[in-house]
Amino acid sequence: MTKKQRYQFILDYFRNQLPEVTTELEFGSVFQLLVATVLSAQCTDKRVNMITPELFRHFPDAAAMAQATPEEVLEYVKSVSYPNAKSEHLVRMAKMLVDDFGGEVPDNLDQLVKLPGVGRKTANVIQAVAFGKATMAVDTHVFRVSHRLGLVPKSANTPLKVELELTRNIPVDDIPKAHHWLLLHGRYVCTSRNPKCTKCELSQVCPSLPK
Repeated sequence: MTKKQRYQFILDYFRNQLPEVTTELEFGSVFQLLVATVLSAQCTDKRVNMITPELFRHFPDAAAMAQATPEEVLEYVKSVSYPNAKSEHLVRMAKMLVDDFGGEVPDNLDQLVKLPGVGRKTANVIQAVAFGKATMAVDTHVFRVSHRLGLVPKSANTPLKVELELTRNIPVDDIPKAHHWLLLHGRYVCTSRNPKCTKCELSQVCPSLPK
């Protein structure tokens, strides 16, 4: 099977199974999506969704959060991973949004990664989910699944290399969805430990399975 055929088979499967797909994070605005995505780093979406309703009730937008102290935000996010660092980042991020961007979340990579707590992966999530841009966020699930399914070579040993390889081979219109396709497949089927290979409909083209 050629690389092109592999991509075609896998993308056709996801297009059929999940024609409409987006993040599992719950949010009511682009700012809230950004906050939730920052909180989700090394933490489950389920956990983030448990704490954001109360957080957003008190700090619904950048202007409100910019007035808070990290200690006040910490009270609502202390059950996520690295809560002290994240609460500090969120307050500084909100202040920068107010001071430099009129309280609005920017829509491009260069400006997004200037925000405290926002790296390339988070910026790509925001660009794809909020603004429909063809950006590929590579988290641990996307990184693992891309390698297991043979979508990227072993030499793609960093998230950036995986991102570039995927975006070279996935049609532009599919890229915003493809992040979620690969992420959800990794979260529920191609799990890190004990992947559900016998229930995976991509097993017939998976090079990681013993033949």
